[in-house]
Amino acid sequence: MVKLRLQRFGSAKKPFYRIVAADALAKRDGRFLEIVGTYDPTCKKEDNQVKLDKEKIFNWLSVGAQPTDTVKSIFRKNGILKEYADSKQTK
Repeated sequence: MVKLRLQRFGSAKKPFYRIVAADALAKRDGRFLEIVGTYDPTCKKEDNQVKLDKEKIFNWLSVGAQPTDTVKSIFRKNGILKEYADSKQTK
């Protein structure tokens, strides 16, 4: 099973995350299949906190990838899940 989850980078107390598609059995910071976005919680401007590649995310969701709870909330805040649901209904 493929999961869309966070992969932690950065130094102590200054986290930076990649949102990646990875095998569910792989380690958190281990092997991944593809980078689909980034998340920087320390960034002051909310516009720059999250960068997502919608095309890649929609592709992974369409083949059955499951987002973790945290990634799902990031997607929800950025309207990705609603946009994906709307695109499925129009097809």
